[in-house]
Amino acid sequence: MEFEKSKLIELKEKFDSIINTEEKENIEFWYARDLQIQFGYKRWENFIETIKKAMQSCENAGIEVDNHFREVTKMVKIGSGAKRKLQDYMLTRYACYLIAQNGDSKKEEIAFAQTYFAVQTRKQEIIEDRIKLMNRLEAREKLKESEKQLSKNIYERGVDDLGFARIRSKGDSALFGGLNTMQMKEKYGVKENRPLADFLPTLTIAAKNLATEMTNYNVTEKDMYGEENITDEHVDNNLSVRNMLNKRGIKFVKE
Repeated sequence: MEFEKSKLIELKEKFDSIINTEEKENIEFWYARDLQIQFGYKRWENFIETIKKAMQSCENAGIEVDNHFREVTKMVKIGSGAKRKLQDYMLTRYACYLIAQNGDSKKEEIAFAQTYFAVQTRKQEIIEDRIKLMNRLEAREKLKESEKQLSKNIYERGVDDLGFARIRSKGDSALFGGLNTMQMKEKYGVKENRPLADFLPTLTIAAKNLATEMTNYNVTEKDMYGEENITDEHVDNNLSVRNMLNKRGIKFVKE
């Protein structure tokens, strides 16, 4: 269905005008009763059936329905100042997209909404992906700095570059339940000449960084010398981090 430019602007302004924002979480949402009008449905009974189909689509996709469709009750005035309860839904952008996909595409409002919310959903996905990438890169940079400091610390205490590599690998083995650095690379399909940490999730990078920072601290505070002593310290720290996270149900290795 093609739209004139003026009609596109008009429809976009209508959808934009009914956006709400949850201030505490800074999340955009739409009320179903507002969408009913903009989607061209005259009767709530008909629109609720489309909402139910969208909720089923959400569930079929393995996504928690309550995270996107939150049923609420509004009190509205009727005659003589009395009030009655009115069913409504708070809907995320994704929920609106699913409703549009399950709506009557012969309605021009639905046809436009399918594109409008698809674009809006994709924009949000891109933003969220960018934030995740930035967080991961930040964690990776912190790990690089802590490992650089550890290399410097242990070099001053009689451990060379090969010794540092062995210490780091044994620490990985402790963190990853017995798999050393090379074994982890094989498991995740990482080339031998690439750092393992470049391919790990943000949380795993942060765990490696925490263990490394603990080793840095204790090597300096306890004035440790020699590869054996520092290896024991680094292994203990990685085991401590692993055990702490395991208690929270966090696993590092794909089964």
